[in-house]
Amino acid sequence: MLHRPFAALRTIPLILLAGLLALPVLALLAAWLPWGDSHVPTGALLREMAATVLPGYVWTTLWLGLWVAVGAAVVGTATAAAVTLFEFPGRRVFEWLLLLPLAMPAYVTAYAYTDFLQFSGPLQVGLREAFGLEGRLLPEVRSLWGAVWVFTFSLYPYVYLLARTALGERAAHLMEAARLLGAPLRRRIATVALPLARPAVAAGVALALMETLADFGVTSYFGIQTFTTGILKAWLSMDNRLAAAQLATMLLALVLLLLWLEHRAERRMRFTAKGVGHAGAAEAQPVALRGVARGLAWSICTVPVLMGFVAPVAFMLRPLAADWSVLPWERFLEWAWNSVRLGGITAGLAVAVALALAFAVRRRPDVLTRGVVQLAGVGYAVPGAVIVVGLLLPVGWVQEQAPHWGVGALVTTTALGIVWAYLVRFCAVALQSVQSGYARIPVSLDDSARMLGAGSVRLMAQVHWPLLQRSTAAAALLVFVDVMKELPATMVLRPFNSDTLAVVAYQLARDERLGEAALPSLALVAVGLVPVVLLSRTLRAPASASQAAL
Repeated sequence: MLHRPFAALRTIPLILLAGLLALPVLALLAAWLPWGDSHVPTGALLREMAATVLPGYVWTTLWLGLWVAVGAAVVGTATAAAVTLFEFPGRRVFEWLLLLPLAMPAYVTAYAYTDFLQFSGPLQVGLREAFGLEGRLLPEVRSLWGAVWVFTFSLYPYVYLLARTALGERAAHLMEAARLLGAPLRRRIATVALPLARPAVAAGVALALMETLADFGVTSYFGIQTFTTGILKAWLSMDNRLAAAQLATMLLALVLLLLWLEHRAERRMRFTAKGVGHAGAAEAQPVALRGVARGLAWSICTVPVLMGFVAPVAFMLRPLAADWSVLPWERFLEWAWNSVRLGGITAGLAVAVALALAFAVRRRPDVLTRGVVQLAGVGYAVPGAVIVVGLLLPVGWVQEQAPHWGVGALVTTTALGIVWAYLVRFCAVALQSVQSGYARIPVSLDDSARMLGAGSVRLMAQVHWPLLQRSTAAAALLVFVDVMKELPATMVLRPFNSDTLAVVAYQLARDERLGEAALPSLALVAVGLVPVVLLSRTLRAPASASQAAL
C-alpha cells in the first residue's frame, strides 16, 4: 500500500525539474490572463497591435516562410534524388559535401553575402571600375529575397537528409521494377520516387521553417519585420512585456503547428516504410548518367554547396587575407572562452538532466513519468526569443513582488539565466539522443542486474553508462554546438562583459565592420563542422557495412 505514494514522492524531483524547463512556455500562456503585470487590458493591446504592426509581422513571416519552404523543398529534393537515384563520377563525394551548409549559421552566411555583394562590396566596385559603370549594379542584398536566398541554401540539408534516406530505402528497387515494366525514366521519377519521398520532404520543410521562424540574426540584420524581430523590439526598445508575450505566443503557435506537421510526416514515413525491401540489392542500382544528364547532375549538386558553404567561406576569408591588422585578435580568445565555457556548462547539465529523465522512464514507464518527460521537452524547437520572454516574465514578476530577493540581478547578470534558457531550448536535443541510446539496450539486462541485487545507482553506473557513452557524447556535442551558435537568447541574457562569438559577430556586422566579423564567424563555422563530419561518417557507415556483407 505504501509503494504507490513512495513512487509518487520519487517523481516529485522530476516534476520540479520539468517545471523549470517548461516555465517559459507556461509563463507566456499566463501573460494572457487578466491578472497580468500590465495595466493595459490584454484585448486592447492586441487590437492596437492588430491595427499597427501585427499585419506586417504576419505577412512578412508567412511570405518568408512560403518561399523558404519552396526553395528548400526544390533544392533538397533535387540533390537527394541526384545522389540516390543516379550514378555519376563524384556522387560519393557530393553525398557528404551537400551536408556542409549545416555547419554555417544562417546569420554568418548573411554577413558574408552582404560584405561581398553590397553597393560598396568588392564585386560591385570591381564591375564599376572595369566597365566604367555607375550606381547600383545588383539588387539589394538586405531584403526579403536576400533572406530567402540565405535561408534556402543554409537549410536545404534538412530536406536533403530526410529525402535521401527515404529514396535510398524505398525508391530504388521500385523504380527498377517500374523500368522492367517499361516505364520511362521521367515517369518513374514522377510516379514512384517523388510520391515515396513526399512525407520526408514535408518533414524536412517543417524543420527548415522552424529554423526560419526562430532566426533573429538574418531578419534583424536585413531589416525584415518578422515575429522574432518584433518580439525583441517590443521587449528591449518599447519596454512592453505584455506585447512581447503576445507576439511570442503567436510565434509559439506557429512553431507548434509546424511541429505537429513534422510529426505527422514522420508517421507517414514510418507507414510507407512498412513492407519495403532493401534498396541496396544488385537489382536496385542507381541509373548511370552520361553526357548532358551527367553535367546536369553535377550542376544540381555543385550549386548548393557553392552557394551555401564555399562562397560564404571564401567571402569571409577575403578580409583575413587582405589585412590581418584589422582583426580583433586580442579579444578573440576572450570571446571564444566565453562561448566554450557556456557551451561546456550547458552540455554537461543537459546530458545530466537527459540521463536522469531517460533513466526514470526506463525504471518506471508509467503515465506520470512519461508525462513529466514530455513536459521537460516542451522547449523543443521553441525560438530563443520566445524563451527569453517566457523566462523574464516570471523573473520580473518576482522582482516586483519581492525586490529584496535580487532575483532579477541573479538571472540577468550571471550565467544562471542564460544557462537556464539554453537548457530549456536544447535539453530536448540531449534527451532525444540519450533515449535513442537506451532503445538499443535490451530490458533483459536490467532484469538480470536486479536479480543480482543491483540498485538504481549500480544499474546506471555499471550497466547503462558503459553502453550509453557514445549516445551521451553525441548529445553533449550537439548541445555544445547549438549553444555556440545561439544568438537571441545569448544577446539578451548574457552577463556583462561576457560577449560570445555569436554576439560579437552580430554586433560587428551590424556596425558595418564586416571584415572584423569574419574571425568570430569563421570560428563558429569551424565548430559547426564537427557534427557535420560525424553525421556524414554515420550516414556512410551502413552503406560500407552492407558492401562488406556482400
